[in-house]
This record gives sequence, C-alpha cells and structure tokens, in this order.
Amino acid sequence: MKMFEPLQERYSHERLSAQEAQRAAEEIAFAPVVFQVSRLMIKFGILDLLRNHRNGMTMEEIIDATQLSHYAVQVLLEASLTIGTVLFHDERWYLSKTGWFLLTDKMTRINMDFNHDVNYKGLFYLEESLLNGKCEGLKVFGDWNTIYEGLSQLPEQVQRSWFGFDHFYSDCSFPQALQIVFANHPRTLLDVGGNTGRWAQQCVTYDPEVEVTIVDLPQQLELMRQAVDGSVGCERIHGYGANLLDPNTKFPATFDAIWMSQFLDCFSEEEVTSILQRAAAAMDEHSRLYIMETFWDRQHFETAAYCLTQTSIYFTALANGNSKMYHSDDMAHCVTLAGLEIEQIHDGLGMGHSIMQCKRSK
Repeated sequence: MKMFEPLQERYSHERLSAQEAQRAAEEIAFAPVVFQVSRLMIKFGILDLLRNHRNGMTMEEIIDATQLSHYAVQVLLEASLTIGTVLFHDERWYLSKTGWFLLTDKMTRINMDFNHDVNYKGLFYLEESLLNGKCEGLKVFGDWNTIYEGLSQLPEQVQRSWFGFDHFYSDCSFPQALQIVFANHPRTLLDVGGNTGRWAQQCVTYDPEVEVTIVDLPQQLELMRQAVDGSVGCERIHGYGANLLDPNTKFPATFDAIWMSQFLDCFSEEEVTSILQRAAAAMDEHSRLYIMETFWDRQHFETAAYCLTQTSIYFTALANGNSKMYHSDDMAHCVTLAGLEIEQIHDGLGMGHSIMQCKRSK
C-alpha cells in the first residue's frame, strides 16, 4: 500500500515510548468522555474566557463569569487539565496550545459539530454496522436505507452540521478546481451528486456560457432549486432526477465534462465501478470525467490522513454501511475496471483534495 512520504514515515515504525503508548491507550478508552468535556468547555465559554485572560483566571473568577456551579466548573477544569486543553500554575488556569486549536481552528470546530450532532449516537451501532454491512446507526434519525434519502428530513441542527462539514471540505477547493475543469472549455457539464448546487453556482459564475445539469435524488434536487433560486446564472442550472444506485439508471449523454466531487466516497467499490461504467458509456472521445476526492494516502499532513480515515467510520455507521474515504489506488482500480483511464492527477487542492482527470479508454 503506497502513501505520500510524510505518511509512510509516520506509519511505518513505532514512535512512542511504553509510557506514552499506555497514555495513548487510555486516551482511546476515555475518548467519549474527553470529547464531551472538551465540547462543553467550548459551549460554556470557559476556553474562550481563558483565551481572553492571558494572565490566567482563578476558579472563582471562572465560576463568576460562567454562572456555573462550583462543582461543574471544577470537574470540567480538572478533566481538561489532564486532557491537555488547559494548564494550571500558581492557582490560576490558562489556555494551552491544544485548547487554542480546539477553540479557534475552524476545521476542528466543524469536525466536532459533525461528530456530536450527526455521528455520536449512531456510532453506538458501529459493531452491528460492520457485521451486517448496513448503516445501523442511521436508525437514531429515521428509517432510511442511506442518510442521503433522509437528508432533507433530518433535524435542523443535524442538517446544519452535516452541510457545514460537507461544504467546508469542498468549497475551499473550488477555485483551483474551476481552473482545471475549465481549461478544456466545456460548454456542457454534468454535476453528479450536486447536492445543494454550490459547485454548479461556481461554474455558471466562472463561465457565462456553460450549462450545468445536476444529477441527484429527486428530493435533493428540490433542496438544490431552493438554494440556487435567484442566484447569478441559475437559469443555466438544470436538474435530472435519478437514483444512481440503481444499475439500470443511465447517465444522460453527451456532456463535455462530468464532475463528481466528494461523491464516489458515498458508495462501495462495486457501486463506484458501476457508476463509472455508466458514466463512461455516456462519454465520447472528447468528454472528460473529473473525480475530486480527499484520498487519505495523498495527504501531505498526517493530521489530514487521521481525520479522513476516521471519517470513513461515519459512512459505515450512518451514511450507507459500505463506503469510505478511499485510498487512491482503490479508486484508480475502479476507474480502470469501468473502461476509463487516468490522464492526470492534480494534488494539493484546498484542504487536501485531489482530482483524477479521466477519459475513455481506447
């Protein structure tokens, strides 16, 4: 299994002493507690208080500022001290570097909201999901086969955190992605799994002549139409309702460009191959298929690989039960089986995205 060099260096040998490894094991054992304590240190404003008081605060000052009980503040601070998000010196409490990142790093906050609102309860059913090959954790929200079928019916806060997570990782890649896709001057673009139409809006703004058709579930297309209504170029954004999990569902033909952003990670390898085969059947020799994904093996920073492999478990327990954040070799294998070939891989877009640029095999 190949990985970018920083990951290969990190994962190929033991890095911890015995004592450090024991500590890491206990951090895993208490991970749910650590998560909830840290989330509440943010929600109750304690970390923010400590950030704004660089000379530290006494426990009594924190109690007065938060209006929490002595007991609540004490247990949270003592737990946070051993977690590593706060420091204690001369009877005063301070924000640590880890606490600062937890409080201020946008990616960390997005991930925390996503895990609390979307994943936390459903992860209790991870074991059943792995054994049954189904997203058993989704039942905490409703009776659907996949989370995508019920996305429009999820509680408002859950939707907010889901879309916040989804958009955060894709949006920052769009400026570079637009340059790659429109280097070939497509006049028609098929946006597969276009969600709320954010990429389509970017496309019609970037190029005043391109026509974009979004393929998605009918209920998702309704959310898309509401989202793009009245925006610049919305008259050039069209919808095509389809269930791409159905192997009999054909792609509309023929488009200059086919775009799949953070889409194929929603399917198993067998389903990915089927979708790509049907995409290939709708292409001609001039068409190009662009697959944008955050492949965990192609990350330059180990923290990104960590986040991505952990996100795979969301797919297992809640999204669909059989997909993941892919290793690029696995995706490349599906591309080849589908009758396509990779012309080029563009790495380093936004938050660690890559684009596989594909054409039909000769």
